[in-house]
Amino acid sequence: MKENICKEKMRLVEKLGVHLEFREQLAPVAARILAYIILTGKKGTTFEDMVTILCASKSTISTHLNHLQDLNKIVYFTKTGDRKKYFIINKDIIIQHIESITTKWKEERDIHMELKNYKETINNKKIENEEDKFDLNFHDDYIKFIDEATLSIEELRTKLSTNKSNI
Repeated sequence: MKENICKEKMRLVEKLGVHLEFREQLAPVAARILAYIILTGKKGTTFEDMVTILCASKSTISTHLNHLQDLNKIVYFTKTGDRKKYFIINKDIIIQHIESITTKWKEERDIHMELKNYKETINNKKIENEEDKFDLNFHDDYIKFIDEATLSIEELRTKLSTNKSNI
């Protein structure tokens, strides 16, 4: 049973690592470290565990841990009487990601509003034949989608901001 859990965890470390590598523009080992820390949870993981489990050299793990800390993606805590550092995900990383998403969505919304206004005021008002006019439904639907998605993800952000217990 425990072996199956370890295999599944490592499969997910690889899958999430590949995703994070591209989404966060991280080096492959840094992405696997971040994925492993995410999947280890709030109990944290040690430097030594990562060297062993991720099969990387101490210097490689150390370099990438420092880089991930510099990016504020991970933090560590210590336990009384224990000299080890236990690395965990920085809970603000999700909030940072949400802010990045909403910024992009707002930029897209603004562009679609400009396109719609241009098509509506500059072209459609000058074109007499109804068949030649731009159909603005796509822009209306897309703007509505962005507004609803933004509202939904901002609700999630609010929940995460007020309850940072466990991600």
